Amino acid sequence: MWDVKETRTALLEAANTVILRDGIAHLTLEATAREAGVSKGGLLHHFPSKEALVRGLLEHYLALFEAELSRRMAQDPDPRGRFSRALIGATFDADPHQPMLRASLLAALALNPELLKPVRAAFDGYQQRIEDDGLGAAHATLLRLAADGLWFADLLHLAPPQGALREQLRRRLLALTHRETE
Repeated sequence: MWDVKETRTALLEAANTVILRDGIAHLTLEATAREAGVSKGGLLHHFPSKEALVRGLLEHYLALFEAELSRRMAQDPDPRGRFSRALIGATFDADPHQPMLRASLLAALALNPELLKPVRAAFDGYQQRIEDDGLGAAHATLLRLAADGLWFADLLHLAPPQGALREQLRRRLLALTHRETE
């Protein structure tokens, strides 16, 4: 038997499966419950509306991304630029949750743009942390915007760099976290 956290996670993963397989327009509570193998009532116990489900998706994957940033920062012995390197690495490296977060962002945007408030707050926090990263605010912001650009190119399939070019860009951005700024 699953506990509450496992059940919520399974429901969120089912919702993402529906979005990724069938498209955002097909994300319904019924389709999510069916994919998760639970009754609609069981789903409603955890997520009383489609908006609550999408909000849950965003919060879940933002928490996973934050945990990944924390993990990377804990492994980096150099405090100067640590957050920038974690953000760049987490953005460039293959993360199995990225397609799910992207799907939930698109679902939120399609359903109700107000659902993006936690994402906006997270990005505000990333900006503050990057400004405090010891690289200089403008330099660090440029690095964040480059990483964000890659993330959005991946999200929208706008000619994202692949293979050797992607790795070269990653290395260059990471190298910039070790340089003196103006």
